[in-house]
Amino acid sequence: MLGALRRKVATGGSSASVLGKSLQVIRPSVSASRVSSNAGKEILLLQPRGIVHVRNFSHLVLPGCSAGLTKTSDVFSSIQSETIMQKSRRAFSSGDGELVDAVVPFMGESITDGTLATFLKKPGDRVSADEPIAQIETDKVTIDVVSPQDGVIQEYVAKEGDTVEPGVKIAVISKSAEGAAPAAPAEKKSEKAASKPSPPPEAVKEDKSKAKVEASPAVEKPKAPAPPLPKRTATEPVLPPKERERRVPMTRLRKRVATRLKDSQNTFAMLTTFNEVDMTNLMKLRSDYKDAFVEKHGVKLGFMSGFVKAAVSALQHQPIVNAVIDGDDIIYRDYIDISIAVGTPKGLVVPVVRDAEKMNFAEIEKTINGLAKKATEGTISIDEMAGGSFTISNGGVYGSLLSTPIINPPQSAILGMHSIVSRPMVVGGNVVPRPMMYIALTYDHRLIDGREAVFFLRRIKDVVEDPRRLLLDV
Repeated sequence: MLGALRRKVATGGSSASVLGKSLQVIRPSVSASRVSSNAGKEILLLQPRGIVHVRNFSHLVLPGCSAGLTKTSDVFSSIQSETIMQKSRRAFSSGDGELVDAVVPFMGESITDGTLATFLKKPGDRVSADEPIAQIETDKVTIDVVSPQDGVIQEYVAKEGDTVEPGVKIAVISKSAEGAAPAAPAEKKSEKAASKPSPPPEAVKEDKSKAKVEASPAVEKPKAPAPPLPKRTATEPVLPPKERERRVPMTRLRKRVATRLKDSQNTFAMLTTFNEVDMTNLMKLRSDYKDAFVEKHGVKLGFMSGFVKAAVSALQHQPIVNAVIDGDDIIYRDYIDISIAVGTPKGLVVPVVRDAEKMNFAEIEKTINGLAKKATEGTISIDEMAGGSFTISNGGVYGSLLSTPIINPPQSAILGMHSIVSRPMVVGGNVVPRPMMYIALTYDHRLIDGREAVFFLRRIKDVVEDPRRLLLDV
């Protein structure tokens, strides 16, 4: 019976079936010492890939031999765990840790996805750690995707224009140059085409002669007269050809701005009131102290700080303009965060000057310059644009004479500044030239009445025309 068992195991029979049958037929008279010694011998013959000497396997499972059975289970567990480890290493190997993934970073609390705008590097380029390799456009800002380690870009697993979420892999970085991606398929095709031997000149001549012979009958056929062009009627418009048009998809920032402005028109009962400001005194103040201001504070004195201080004073006199509607309630804000509209090449952004009521002229100028620089470079963060209780838009820097700005939701009003133009004005009974600016206040008429809006704009006019009012609080 032992001989039959060995022959069955040697011919490839299942170990489980062989063991099951052997337990029924093997005599229990075999000594335990033989089993334990054979078991020890069998352990020495085991290798990670399996059992080499299967013919002695039956000696390990004799009935009544607990020592042999215990060692056999240990052998099974060691074989099983090592085999699984080998398989897992083969299945999930990543070049011994040579490849790392570049993923989309966290974008902000209110942003769940973005559009992969452009790749800053190409496959095969060497990059260093924290070096930007791609840019993602969101509804508010542009975010960089950086390389996690030094290495070479092996491949991009996403395409430009894809919508991606935080944590999504967009590129594979190889720590060594050997992991770089091979040449593009188009380059391979061109190389193959170039490597093919050119046909002999005799064959080319024969092909050309055949083409001429085949084309000659078509030339001999008389051409049919072209139909006359239909005459255009006087009312038919003449449209330019489609070749002179370009279709470009909107950026995420532009789409977001368009959506918010349209929602503002559909939600608010917007009304605009106007006034004009004599800039003589503010311009004289700037001219008299601009050098001393720069020397002490390291920043130029502009008109924006004067209008921000005037807006703060007007909001304190008319707190309803700083409030907002929330359902059936009105929320009054005891702080003043002024949003400054900044035009950038990628679109309009609105960074926030927080706690403007606690700042002086120098602090306001430094904050505005820093935020405007970040907005132009595309490095401004979400937190620097979140919130805001009132907005100031200066279209005068572009030459705008008069406009009706649109409210920036969820705020209730926006102040529009315009260009300074010298106009004839009556001062003390005499007509004299004065640098004048039109200002506009667009407000939500559901919350703010015309009386409060006019008083608000009048306060700004009084403070700008006579900045000494800020010192005396009158």
